[in-house]
Amino acid sequence: MARRRIPTADGNAAVRAVAAGSSDRTERTTAVRFSLEELAFRAPGNSVEVRVPPLGVTQCVEGPRHTRGTPPNVIETDADTWLALVLGTLGWDAAVTSGVVAASGRRADLSALLPLFPQASPTPVTGSA
Repeated sequence: MARRRIPTADGNAAVRAVAAGSSDRTERTTAVRFSLEELAFRAPGNSVEVRVPPLGVTQCVEGPRHTRGTPPNVIETDADTWLALVLGTLGWDAAVTSGVVAASGRRADLSALLPLFPQASPTPVTGSA
């Protein structure tokens, strides 16, 4: 299981602040990193690598363990898109279709795991299946 580096109270506070519209860099960075930790906590494993450069990366989802080289299942996006996905203001399918999320590999689909914090967001999910 992934080790938490951000205290849950601090992470949840940052997520709530971002959901309320905060553009504070520290809060947004904490929200991204905390949400990556939360994803790894909810879907432990090493078969998918989720990258939100330059803020963070995590491995998650059960399956074959990746040990070296480029992982076979990679998801990459920017911080704003990642936060919209975890808050539920952007749906997975819409993000992939529009190209704001790059997802490669058979297991690179987080639609069943997102949003992580829908209760924090004042606006509904769009473009999800």
